[in-house]
Amino acid sequence: MNRFVLNETSYHGAGAINAIPEEIEGRGFKKVLVASDPDLIKFGVTDKVTNVLYQAGIPYEIFSDIKPNPTIENVKNGVAAFKACKADCIVAIGGGSSMDTAKAIGIIINNPDFADVRSLEGVAPTKNKCVPIIAVPTTAGTAAEVTINYVITDAEKNRKMVCVDVHDIPVVAVVDPEMMSTMPKGLTAATGMDALTHAIEGYITKGAWELSDMFHLKAIEVISKYLRGAVDNTKEGREGMALGQYIAGMGFSNVGLGLVHSMAHPLGALYDTPHGVANAIILPTVMEYNASSTGEKYKDIAKAMGVADVDNMSVEEYRKAAIDAVKKLSEDVGIPADLKEIVKEEDLQFLAQSAFDDACRPGNPRDTSVEEIIELYKSLL
Repeated sequence: MNRFVLNETSYHGAGAINAIPEEIEGRGFKKVLVASDPDLIKFGVTDKVTNVLYQAGIPYEIFSDIKPNPTIENVKNGVAAFKACKADCIVAIGGGSSMDTAKAIGIIINNPDFADVRSLEGVAPTKNKCVPIIAVPTTAGTAAEVTINYVITDAEKNRKMVCVDVHDIPVVAVVDPEMMSTMPKGLTAATGMDALTHAIEGYITKGAWELSDMFHLKAIEVISKYLRGAVDNTKEGREGMALGQYIAGMGFSNVGLGLVHSMAHPLGALYDTPHGVANAIILPTVMEYNASSTGEKYKDIAKAMGVADVDNMSVEEYRKAAIDAVKKLSEDVGIPADLKEIVKEEDLQFLAQSAFDDACRPGNPRDTSVEEIIELYKSLL
């Protein structure tokens, strides 16, 4: 049996944020906790949504104690803020950090038995849907607005906790490319490559099936077509990436990921490496490692990425073509080629063990070991 979970409602396109008041009022919500990170507030991005709330006469309070890799402490403070302001819904504005924090807050509020944030790791047996969340992404990458996943950093243990819970999915996703137009080039590239990683890993993961394959192949096609334009801040590029990353999220949320994410998560926890950058650097290497366990799927990936004459290639040729296409896209948008400036050799054992223990690792199409993961990290130094 396969399960597929998506938002109740999603809005797409320029100006979509103007639908937020109607959703809030139509669902009977009275007060909003706005979860958004300090940089988005500083640069006026959050204001785009709070101005819409203000004009509609909807009361709100802002919670902004959110780090790029949100921590257990951020979640605890968010729970306290939600209770103090007596809100009944959350509008999460931002990338994965804001949306992930909102999910954890919402789950704990409605499932107080899980007040210990660490108890949410893995597939937590919560019973109640989280506080209703309206998610407004400002990056085209994480797709947290349509996934049942969130990631919280345990700063004491230098590790990321991957949490999977059908009760955490936002009720409404508002995917407005105009909310993404102020993203700098580096962040656009990193989050875009994160989205591509979602699509490729979701397509080859052990849990993949026909319905998820449909989303992932389309996402690879759209992301490959529009990421370069998004980095150059073209209207078409922004719109294409807003859609492509969401499509990828519809798929991977329901079938899982693999070793790329498992290896990227410890880098974010230990070095605060941007998640998309880590994924982009690791992706081609892990694709090479996984190639023999993917059947003909790399042929489909190569085609979706626009590689010509794939049908006339041998297995070895189309697998290399798919990997080379990923490398070229990553290079074109300015992603570093290796981990030399990030990873310290003395940390390899800890990183590899953390990656092996990560919740995404079992979905990888090729079974692995701590020793093999160490060698993969070493190959990127």
